[in-house]
Amino acid sequence: MVTIRKEERNGNTYYYLEHSFRLHGKTLKKEKYLGKAIPKNIEKIKIDFLYEIYKEKWYPKFKLIKSAFYNEQKNMPPEALEKYIESFMIKFTYDTQRIEGSTLNFRDTASLLLEGRTPPNKPIKDVKEAEEHKKIFYEMLKTKKDVSLNLILEWHYKLFKETKSDIAGKVRNHQVAISGSRFIPPPPAELNALLDEFIKWYNKNKSESNPVELAALVHLKFVTIHPFTDGNGRMSRILMNFVLNKHKFPMLNIEYKNRSSYYTALERSQVKHNESPFVQWFFKRYLKSNKAYLKSSQ
Repeated sequence: MVTIRKEERNGNTYYYLEHSFRLHGKTLKKEKYLGKAIPKNIEKIKIDFLYEIYKEKWYPKFKLIKSAFYNEQKNMPPEALEKYIESFMIKFTYDTQRIEGSTLNFRDTASLLLEGRTPPNKPIKDVKEAEEHKKIFYEMLKTKKDVSLNLILEWHYKLFKETKSDIAGKVRNHQVAISGSRFIPPPPAELNALLDEFIKWYNKNKSESNPVELAALVHLKFVTIHPFTDGNGRMSRILMNFVLNKHKFPMLNIEYKNRSSYYTALERSQVKHNESPFVQWFFKRYLKSNKAYLKSSQ
């Protein structure tokens, strides 16, 4: 957590930003001088200050993960690589659907997506959306297109065309609420402008930002805009993995069992208008999910 420290010296007051963190088993402290008064844009200064620390603490590890992942994939036989992707697809589809209320368990999902077996006594919408999610996932891996509103609307349409045709591929024209969250999504009148800003932001930052940071922010920014009646979380997680895969990083599966900390991090960032809580959660989750690649690179 970034804190503001005040010092009194020779009758003058001086302000500093401070942040403590652990790196290579040691507790380190970084500080930044603010001046004799707290600047009006202090929140932006805090974010920039944290990102400088991120570069030192996290980015070298992400680079090692990418390198180890690339070497593994390069030496993997095509059949093994296909199985690896298939296994991830099943877990990702199960967890992303389950987070959004699907009743399919993991075995149901695997049997459906691998063997075409429809699980008995389960809502047809859960079945259809899982099947469509699989198709979108593979399309996401192969597409030569980059993130655009048309691509997002196309994927959303495909996900819901058979279950919720009235909202499929359509930006909402009504206010929505998120059950159990203090965050209130933007009103419909603001959505077109926000989506336009999101695409412009992405195009500006896609070549400059660290890909893991970019994936985290794509997820956070899109789900915060919340442009659809349903499917915002699923689309944001698809976009997140689109970014990671495009930059040849391992994709991330946010597991249903970790949904509580995931929801908390999202809500904190959304309510406080501060990207840091979710980005830090995302970085920690990403490192934990890819710790095997870190070990293999040491």
